Amino acid sequence: MQPLLFNLDTDPDLGSRLCRALDATPGELEQRHFPDGESYLRVHSDPNQRDCLILCNLYRPDSLTLRLLFLADTLRELGAKRIGLITPYLPYMRQDKRFHPGECISSRPFARLLSSSLDLLVTVDPHLHRYDSLDEIYTLKSRVVHAAPMIADWIIRQIDNPLLIGPDSESEQWVSEVARLAGAPFQVLTKERRGDYDVSVSLPEVDKWRSHTPVLVDDIISSGRTMLETLNHLKAAGLPRARIIAVHGLFAGDAWQQLQALADVTTCESVPHPSNGISLSDALAKATLELLSELDA
Repeated sequence: MQPLLFNLDTDPDLGSRLCRALDATPGELEQRHFPDGESYLRVHSDPNQRDCLILCNLYRPDSLTLRLLFLADTLRELGAKRIGLITPYLPYMRQDKRFHPGECISSRPFARLLSSSLDLLVTVDPHLHRYDSLDEIYTLKSRVVHAAPMIADWIIRQIDNPLLIGPDSESEQWVSEVARLAGAPFQVLTKERRGDYDVSVSLPEVDKWRSHTPVLVDDIISSGRTMLETLNHLKAAGLPRARIIAVHGLFAGDAWQQLQALADVTTCESVPHPSNGISLSDALAKATLELLSELDA
């Protein structure tokens, strides 16, 4: 029986393409708010003994998670066979350490919360810095889609003579893989962060790369301060106008406007944004089907 795919309205276009790629039936869902602001949710499709997949892109986790949990719990009560979450962006993964006394390591309680309501999770390049895998904190079955092949393919088709640049040491393993797949050289900078919006970076050996197009590659753009610092140095050094590629473009505050003034910015479609240019729908569908098949085995 075809799975049901419920879209919690976070990305209608991605939802339509996923539904086709998964050969899924769109789940019918009614959502609204009561006059007091509380959520109303009603499932019109029959989920009994069917795999139910929920597309809920959690780039705004505090406003979306409650609806996700309400839907998962309702599907469970109505007899769903298995309940899976497809979220291209998995939040709270950067809070993976207690940096100051008393801080919440929020990646852990968030993982427990989702694991208690869901059977499987498919996401794209979560921020695994101090965790080796999602299995360290999630108890459900998970599958990670790696965007590096799609990014490398885009670079090959769109950019001549690229030099890939990773903004900090954390990015080296990731950027080196994109560079390997694209057959391009890369440099990794060192970064010193003095606050949320105060970042300094080193320079690559610019004289060696003047004939190349600098391509800054990172998994997440949030404040954008690291990228801005790097772009200003590259511009001062006389390099060509840079390109920026990111998997997850969060663009906090005015980051998008500032970056766009200095570089051409392209992101994967993990977070809906005008910069989206690299598709993930086929890879997400493939990973989801593989995970369901493994669970059936």
